[in-house]
Amino acid sequence: MAARIGLVSISDRASQGIYEDKGIPALRAWFENALSSPWEAVCRLIPDERELIENALIELVDKAGCSLVLTTGGTGPAPRDVTPEATLAVADRVMDGFGEQMRAISLKYVPTAILSRQVGVIRKNALILNLPGQPKAIKETLDGIFPAIPYCIDLIGGPFIDSRVDVITAFRPNK
Repeated sequence: MAARIGLVSISDRASQGIYEDKGIPALRAWFENALSSPWEAVCRLIPDERELIENALIELVDKAGCSLVLTTGGTGPAPRDVTPEATLAVADRVMDGFGEQMRAISLKYVPTAILSRQVGVIRKNALILNLPGQPKAIKETLDGIFPAIPYCIDLIGGPFIDSRVDVITAFRPNK
């Protein structure tokens, strides 16, 4: 069974066609390179509107059957950055370690990482993560957090996700 992965880019200007979205292509490219198990992307490009973000996350988990949903954009301190609030509003449980680790990774590259409000949550049997918006930062962050993602998906009842060990190794404890 192919894992369904929701890729959500949150940007007023990209959703209006003012400029090209770079978040979804960066996420897709990372997963195409890294995963060895079958997967399918379910993509959404939406503006920075809390209700639209909440609705997209609910739809991707509850109706589209995504076991992993990654958002890009809207995690800063600006008034229109509401991705974390929308994510927390649809959450069953918060996974604090993901937010902490994503900021720690980004701090290796930019001091402004402390302005990020990224969160990780579980909704039903899906993991939802707020990633940075820039392609370089998306790759850096996924390289740092992905080893824990497949095991988390295992623990919450999602499909088996595995990686190409020459790219990145999914961590699973020995039983």
